[in-house]
Amino acid sequence: MTAVAELMDYAEVVERFDPVLGLEVHVELSTRTKMFCGCANLFGGKPNTHVCPTCLGLPGALPVMNGRAVESAIRIGLALNCEIAEWCRFARKNYFYPDMPKNFQTSQYDEPIAFDGHLDVVLDDGEVVRVGIERAHMEEDTGKSLHVGGATGRIHGAEHSLLDYNRAGVPLIEIVTKPITGTGERAPEVARAYVTALRDLLRAMDVSDVRMDQGSLRCDANVSLMRKGASEFGTRTETKNVNSLRSVERAVRYEMTRQAAVLAGGGTVKQETRHFQEADGTTSSGRTKETAEDYRYFPEPDLVPVAPSREWVEQLRATLPELPWERRKRIQQEWNLTDEELRDLINTGAADLVAATVDAGAEPGEARSWWVQYLTQQANAREVELADLPITPAQVARVIELVKSGELTNKLAREVVQGVLAGEGGPDEVVDRRGLKVVSDDSALLAAVDEALAAQPDVAEKIRGGKVQAAGAIVGAVMKATKGQADAKRVRELILERVGG
Repeated sequence: MTAVAELMDYAEVVERFDPVLGLEVHVELSTRTKMFCGCANLFGGKPNTHVCPTCLGLPGALPVMNGRAVESAIRIGLALNCEIAEWCRFARKNYFYPDMPKNFQTSQYDEPIAFDGHLDVVLDDGEVVRVGIERAHMEEDTGKSLHVGGATGRIHGAEHSLLDYNRAGVPLIEIVTKPITGTGERAPEVARAYVTALRDLLRAMDVSDVRMDQGSLRCDANVSLMRKGASEFGTRTETKNVNSLRSVERAVRYEMTRQAAVLAGGGTVKQETRHFQEADGTTSSGRTKETAEDYRYFPEPDLVPVAPSREWVEQLRATLPELPWERRKRIQQEWNLTDEELRDLINTGAADLVAATVDAGAEPGEARSWWVQYLTQQANAREVELADLPITPAQVARVIELVKSGELTNKLAREVVQGVLAGEGGPDEVVDRRGLKVVSDDSALLAAVDEALAAQPDVAEKIRGGKVQAAGAIVGAVMKATKGQADAKRVRELILERVGG
């Protein structure tokens, strides 16, 4: 049984120590093919079906660089205000693990494609923190291990392991921050805000689907503490592959309280990788953390250097879309939002989703209502980020259009959205499959009205006597009979016409 780590109260941690963060974010690019071969870059699929001699590391197979991946790497670097290298090359990062068939990873070491940038991050109260970017470099992803048996799903205690190389060779960009200092008690919040801003940026650029739940965006959180007044950084730990925004914040906070207790007790923090436990928000020890020397980097002999011309770099700069923070400023002016209203949109993760829904044809007020209210409730119920719901802004705009045209009521629209979230297809497909269109045939509605009036003659008499509000009971009966697929306003009109006639 794993011993429970001692923790220090968070308020005491920030009183006695200064946190230092370093965030490494791995982004799987949404190119059509893998980084160095022609295999399909697709999530899922039957194990070991998106493979070839190159991504399996078989003897004699040679890599060919994916030009679109290089293009995406440069665009990401530009969006992060980085310098773009005039000349860089790949390197072999040597280490053994079963899910890496070549026994080395093709990466970049001291010659990254992009370096020395920054990203301004806005916190919940509007404070802006500038996070320095050390580098953004190209590499390939590894395969995936499935450890069978045991209680943790990890290799320790497993009965056997299965290997799937479909992910091996998928294009990755690793974005590494400079040490993030001076954030004090807000360090966990800054970590989450940074990864959120980065995710929003990459999604706007359409270079990745940034699905943290599928591993296309993963964060390694490096945390260390130094005593107040000290000038040297403490020993860091690296919590690997944290796969949700909330978990990034929890992992940083937990490591701060754990390391502080170790240091206060006279111990030393071990430089190691750690695993985040979603169930209870703790981290557990992984392996001793290697140094760069341990990886025995050397230049990749099978790939030519990358030397992007300045003309090409400027052409790619011109392709950058409106960035999320620029879009937010614009919509604040166009929609007459106060700073507080805009912050609420941002804090719920709805700002860019609402804007994209408006771009798809919806009215701003209706788009805000759907994302901030109903869809936020659905995200909370599923314990996922709003942007991770399986529905797109274009699909929400289509639902709004169907309501506006009278083909759906608001109640039916929510059923349609539920169907989309359940994976039943787009809005029109769900409408057809579930038979959810509003009953617009007056003859069918009149039949339901007549039946309801016949069943409640006393209510009909009240309506004839001038108590028009009594029509509500008949409207309710018709709506029930039509399973909510009638236009309540039209039903009311027909009832009054029928009784009055």
